[in-house]
Amino acid sequence: MTAALLGLYAVAAAFVLPRLLSRGAWRHRAPRLALALWQAAGASVVVSALLAGLALAVPASAIGHGLASFFEACALLLGEGEFTASPAALAGLAGSGLVAARIAYCAVAELLRARAERRRHAELLALLGRHDHELGAVVVDHDERVAYCLPGRPGQAVITTGALGSLAPAQVAAVLAHEHAHLRGRHHLVLVGAAALRRAFPGVPLFSRAKVEITRLVELAADDVAARRHPRVQIAAALVGLATGRPPAFTLGAGGETALMRVRRMLNPEAPLGRRERLAGLLAVGLLLTGPAAVVLVPGVGSFLAHHCHTLIML
Repeated sequence: MTAALLGLYAVAAAFVLPRLLSRGAWRHRAPRLALALWQAAGASVVVSALLAGLALAVPASAIGHGLASFFEACALLLGEGEFTASPAALAGLAGSGLVAARIAYCAVAELLRARAERRRHAELLALLGRHDHELGAVVVDHDERVAYCLPGRPGQAVITTGALGSLAPAQVAAVLAHEHAHLRGRHHLVLVGAAALRRAFPGVPLFSRAKVEITRLVELAADDVAARRHPRVQIAAALVGLATGRPPAFTLGAGGETALMRVRRMLNPEAPLGRRERLAGLLAVGLLLTGPAAVVLVPGVGSFLAHHCHTLIML
């Protein structure tokens, strides 16, 4: 029963959640909260799928006593073979193992690919660029108007002479603040995680949509950080000036396909979410993250209460 509930939830959530999370303009009013919801949704589906497979492999009695007994039963099954390896148990273990292995492989592959691309680009910047201490960025002699950040150790903000020549000093400061926000927020790791899940399960709507939405949301989040210290009109002007530029695909650039939408957002800001709306969003994040574990835990709570209530009645 537990395995069926977890499996049904994982399938339903993979199709329903992307539609729910993509509705309305609320996500543009609170991009950081929207990012948390997309990440929590992905984690919830993955954990549900893993727990569903494990739930098939352990006795119902172990599930009925909560998470501790559940994982203890899994350890005994793998280590000592105490439980009978039924076809359902083998299928559950195989399914969970395949899901975990697929995610791990794709995550490592995406991390290594991104690291190799960044390393090659960093070597080019060392040859072609020069560090400007006043700007806090690497300047590259190029006519194309581009500004982006290159994550790594250390991360670098990069801007071309074409961008410097076309933007006012206030706009340059605003766009570099945007890039430094990406670096401080470690947005490249968020994108790698989304790319890994989409690569692992390319036909799943949640993961396909999450990659698109997360790419947009990290830009909005960086815009909001820049807007704390720089006028929104300067950020908008910088986005217009960089809209035609094409930064390297593996970097986070200030311009790009979302520039027009972000310009409108900067010039016509909507009211931020209210306290109740934010609280509801945080509650949703918590439910997504704890829901799969609760499905395993709740039967144990019921058994615990039934046992102790019976004891009290007997007394």
